[in-house]
Amino acid sequence: MAGTPDSESRRPVAEVLPEFADAFPFERFNEMQSEALPAILDATANLVACAPTASGKTALAELAICDTLRDGGTALFVAPMRALTNEKEREWARFEELGYSVYVVTGERDLTPRRAERADVLVMTPEKLDSATRKHDSRRYGFITDVDCCTIDEVHLLDSEKRGSVLEVTIARLRRLCDPRIVALSATMPNIDDVADWLDAPPETTFDFGEEYRPVELHAGVETYTHGENAFADKYRRLYRALDLVEPHLTEGQALVFVSSRQDTVQAAKKARDELAERDVPIAARGDFAFHEETQRVDNDTLRQSILDGVAFHHAGLSTADKNDVEAWFREGKIRVLFSTSTLAWGVNLPARCVVIRDTKYHDPLEGEVDMSPIDVLQMLGRAGRPEYDDVGYAWVVCDGADASRYRRLLREGKPLESRLAEDLDSHLVAEIALGTVRDVDDVMDWLETTFYYVRARSKPEEYDYANLRGRLRDTLEDLIDRGFVETEALGLEATPLGNLASTFYLRLDTASRFHDLATGEVTESGILEAVARAAEFDSVNARSDEREAIRSVVGDRDMSPGARKVLAILEASTRGSIPAELESDAWVIRRNAVRLLAALHAFAERFGDARDANLVRRVEARVENSVPEDAVGLVAIDGVGSGRAHRLAGAGIESPADVRAAGIEGLVEAGLSEGVAERVHENAGELPAIEVEWGAFPDSIPRGENDFREIRVRTTAGSARAGVRVTVNGVEMTTKDAYLDGELAVPVGVFGTEDRLAFEVEVVTPDLPLAPVRERRTVRVVE
Repeated sequence: MAGTPDSESRRPVAEVLPEFADAFPFERFNEMQSEALPAILDATANLVACAPTASGKTALAELAICDTLRDGGTALFVAPMRALTNEKEREWARFEELGYSVYVVTGERDLTPRRAERADVLVMTPEKLDSATRKHDSRRYGFITDVDCCTIDEVHLLDSEKRGSVLEVTIARLRRLCDPRIVALSATMPNIDDVADWLDAPPETTFDFGEEYRPVELHAGVETYTHGENAFADKYRRLYRALDLVEPHLTEGQALVFVSSRQDTVQAAKKARDELAERDVPIAARGDFAFHEETQRVDNDTLRQSILDGVAFHHAGLSTADKNDVEAWFREGKIRVLFSTSTLAWGVNLPARCVVIRDTKYHDPLEGEVDMSPIDVLQMLGRAGRPEYDDVGYAWVVCDGADASRYRRLLREGKPLESRLAEDLDSHLVAEIALGTVRDVDDVMDWLETTFYYVRARSKPEEYDYANLRGRLRDTLEDLIDRGFVETEALGLEATPLGNLASTFYLRLDTASRFHDLATGEVTESGILEAVARAAEFDSVNARSDEREAIRSVVGDRDMSPGARKVLAILEASTRGSIPAELESDAWVIRRNAVRLLAALHAFAERFGDARDANLVRRVEARVENSVPEDAVGLVAIDGVGSGRAHRLAGAGIESPADVRAAGIEGLVEAGLSEGVAERVHENAGELPAIEVEWGAFPDSIPRGENDFREIRVRTTAGSARAGVRVTVNGVEMTTKDAYLDGELAVPVGVFGTEDRLAFEVEVVTPDLPLAPVRERRTVRVVE
């Protein structure tokens, strides 16, 4: 455990790691870093360190990386958010300059397996690491089993309701796969011994650096406001309270104010500009002509005007350039008051002399109004105090009087880290069985003992019902077998196709069961949308009173929960190309999650249904994602055509890839595309299949009682694709054939003279593409 800081113990970087001296932005390690040096560089045991925000714990991660690199190993850095992975990519160009490769793996980038294999330093989020470890035996993600050291930044993410269990089971899985050295870091870890126990870090490599190691003293407190009946007015009551707290510090430093939503950052910044000007607080930079010229490159008009008054806002919806500029200008002191969402506290190292949390509650489209998590609150408050500029930092939580004692206790005692695994133990167990990391009943308990959940249950046996842990695990396993997710084979455990799909697509098990029931029955558009709207992933969605009429206008009085009706209304409105204004604020998040669920449902339709079902799901998915009507959905199958271009083309009567090919480049330009875009769209449309049905010598008539066998040919005159061919006669299925269509495909068809009239239909669908089915009909008379 850590002792007391000693200024004489600061060790020169060049003395400790001469070959990596240029990898650090300073010449000497501080007291905290120097104390941890031997445990990182001279030992091989796992390490856990808790150190105050701004004390330099990132350097501990970099030390562990350097130690791994000098031994020729591969280092993995697990960052809590994508924004931080991007920041590390920029910062760690220092390693690139020393000849080491740094590769960021996130869901928003295409993975290059060869680069990942050759990387010396990998940077990933917990979710991407989860995906990689689930697919470790594939060629694409095999690199993950070569990791020698894994550094977990902000390990207190374990306590996150939504993401904690992912980090927990993923680290446990990684340790079973390749047993890397683990270095876990946090700014808040009251029960550090539990984390050390989980990660098998011995006392000599477990460090709890107290507040005495904080480079800037922190004064944190709770301030209340008078809660009214109008939520909108309450926001301004809290804003004025925040500005009262901020104002005294603006002459010496800057302020960071956290609010609950992107829209609130903008509105609060606007109001703060006016209020601070009225109070005659001198923070504007309008007299700085050079800075005025710099701000002209800002994309967001409102932001550009606000910055010159010394006030700005920051949220994930801004362009990357705008976010980078805001961060740089705040660091330089040109922006004095910055309003942000909580993501800035996790993602970017941006301290301020004064930090205020204006909103302790926020609206989650999937859960309604929820409290800010204690971990998020502590993370935000930790941003107070600028090393090298301030000798003290100030931080406040502004809340309703009824909540004040809870937040004061949080500031006084901190928040012990809890495991969130129990909340979705069944789905995680299915995943481990599907992956093969749990192979039999004995493995189930062995797996559980690798989790933070097990350690925390031993530490708090009554709260976690430790005495019944084995019983709960046994009941969970039996339930998974009964529900068809797991089966027993020769005393071993295996995931069923249902279990494999649930694991592959990270589904709640109730949702997987619902999708299975739909895919094994009749698949219709309304059934698809209802299955997604009723998914367990949307259980927490609520419908506000001002949304109910808009919901009713889309879905009527459907017999569903209010939350499911809201989701269904957004999905149905998306397929029609127009979402009611009252539902737009939550529509983006709900549609994004629905598209993920529809992709999963597509896999269920392929596995348990047929090509027709899979094609229908794919078309519904494309309509929800792009908000295009049914007639134009085939356009979004063309690479380079999204919602906007699809609407533009459909408005000009061009509704399918075939229409695009027929229109030619000139016709596409007339429809509103630029010539360069028209050329690309036309070329890409030519890569999609152009399906034709050739009946050949198919008869017009057949004598009653006679039988004839003919051959129909299905071909594509353009690109290729998987195809499902279905032939019916008088509405009864006669022949089906699934094949990869690249050229021509022969389909045998029987013609039987048993009825007065034979109505044949050939239907060709593309299960992987949102193209409308191709249908051709032919009638055969039965003659005497």
